[in-house]
Amino acid sequence: MNTRHVSQVIQRDPSEVYAFMTEPMNLPRWAAGLAQSEVTQDGDRLLVDSPMGRVTVAFTSRNDLGVLDHTVTLPDGTEVYNPLRVIPHPDGAEVIFTIRQLNASDEDFDRDTDMVRADLETLNSLLE
Repeated sequence: MNTRHVSQVIQRDPSEVYAFMTEPMNLPRWAAGLAQSEVTQDGDRLLVDSPMGRVTVAFTSRNDLGVLDHTVTLPDGTEVYNPLRVIPHPDGAEVIFTIRQLNASDEDFDRDTDMVRADLETLNSLLE
């Protein structure tokens, strides 16, 4: 199984980037690859319309380490674990998203990587 790490340096304090990213209503603003409309919160889960259909997203609890790992439950019930971090960087913060190929074709893996890269560039443009 192939793994890729996509990162984006954002010239903002890591705590500010993390705070923006953990706000559920901000998700459609920066994560079009996951949320294409308003987010509905159901306890600690988020319900969103995504390019994959209606999905459930469960983020790890807020923490002081910049960890935003989340599990996406796809319409067919498949759960996909997504590691996501905001870490200090000399120029501010670095956001790192880990993408695993799992059962995806090489073409789909490339497409997913491009979508994550675009989402992180959008995040950067919103915060810088």
